[in-house]
Amino acid sequence: MSPRTRREFLQLSASTVAAATLAKGAPVWSEATAPSRLLKTWVTSDTQRFAPVEAPKWATAATQDTEVIRIDPTTWYQEILGFGGAFTDASCYLFHQLDPQDRKALFDELFGPEGLRFSMGRTCIGSSDYTTSIYSYDDSPGPDPELKHFSIEHDRAYILPSLRIARELNPDIFLFSAPWSPPAWMKPNRSMLGGSMERKYFDSYAEYFVRFLQSYAAEGVKINATAVQNEVDTNQNSLMPACLWSQEDESRFVANHLGPALERASLDTKLWILDHNYNLWGRVLDQLSEPGVNRYVDSVAWHAYSGSVDAMTRVHDAFPNKHAQWTEGGAVITSPDFEVDWSKWSATFTGVLKNWGCSIVGWNLALDEDGKPNMGPGQSGGIVTIHSKTQKITRCGQYWAFAHYSKVMQRGARVLSSRGQLADVDHVAVKNPDGGYVLVLTNHGGLERVVRCSLGAYELQMKLPRNSVATLTW
Repeated sequence: MSPRTRREFLQLSASTVAAATLAKGAPVWSEATAPSRLLKTWVTSDTQRFAPVEAPKWATAATQDTEVIRIDPTTWYQEILGFGGAFTDASCYLFHQLDPQDRKALFDELFGPEGLRFSMGRTCIGSSDYTTSIYSYDDSPGPDPELKHFSIEHDRAYILPSLRIARELNPDIFLFSAPWSPPAWMKPNRSMLGGSMERKYFDSYAEYFVRFLQSYAAEGVKINATAVQNEVDTNQNSLMPACLWSQEDESRFVANHLGPALERASLDTKLWILDHNYNLWGRVLDQLSEPGVNRYVDSVAWHAYSGSVDAMTRVHDAFPNKHAQWTEGGAVITSPDFEVDWSKWSATFTGVLKNWGCSIVGWNLALDEDGKPNMGPGQSGGIVTIHSKTQKITRCGQYWAFAHYSKVMQRGARVLSSRGQLADVDHVAVKNPDGGYVLVLTNHGGLERVVRCSLGAYELQMKLPRNSVATLTW
């Protein structure tokens, strides 16, 4: 029977390649050989935070019933690019209110080899809503199509220094950027709050991107990718920096202005589109069907605020040479579960990885206990909270979910096939470039579970407390 989707086709192809490799004598999980690497396990639950626990033991599989998670190391999908958060103006401002020693410790915790090992970061081209002031890089009082007033001076105070610290800790950090609004003079409403873009300034705006990328590079901060616009399909009721982009205008800008401008400037910056919700997958299919757009676009950037995660697979099945990046998801600080919803976030991350997502990047790296600085209507909290009066640092549920992925999954890891449907349990497995394996199990139910996981002829049994995440490596 032929595969019904490109995903199935790629699974079949991967299995075929693996079978050919085995025929040449490469090692494989055989019926007679148990996994030989030391098994390590960490758990986050009501009483533990990414805590090492006694690992279960591999044993010969007793039965072949359906209540088991089956890992297939011969069938693999996409490579992982990394994990991280957003260096908003608000986050970077708070970082630089800390005592230098405390700031160094926090950056070590987020980006260092003994911390979360974040390997990606998002930056804002001008201000977002999480900012101490609303600004662009060309705040000319009137039209300035030649960009005579272009300047990144605002970012030199604490944004660029924050990015340089992160790069010192992780020299391979991948940074991507998006604007929330073009300069006000490029919009009919002459405001960065809401509105849309005037087509007559498309050439100037493309040059604006080039100037930004070149200016950051001159400061020692290379930006690896850029999106046309954060959240193309909303003006946020004109309450914050935002800009509506029709499908036609985003496509025209990419194909005829921004793509060629990056090319002329000899910039290797990757170009991403959409940077918005799953429910806009149909728009993406139309755009990537246009040769001029398809030529320049490397990835589709996704948010999770509306629609379902399988939208990423729909687009991948149609355009398997385009990557999927998960570029924003923020915890709501007013939620009563803000500090303990790690299983919810882990289930979200598993869904992203099992639908071709190459990266997972949360929203603000840091905010205060009220979700500020914030000049918009949002109620997001930071991955860490820096309390305004005490400078105490606390960590939310999303932070602990990230730990189970970013600390153990390396850049270049391959997502593996793992099958099995168990109520309230999610699972994802990867193989790291160093040959090690990672399995993340999430129990987002209200009861403790014992989960059986098999690898070839062997299996283990893992006890999962209620509302827990477990990571196993071997």
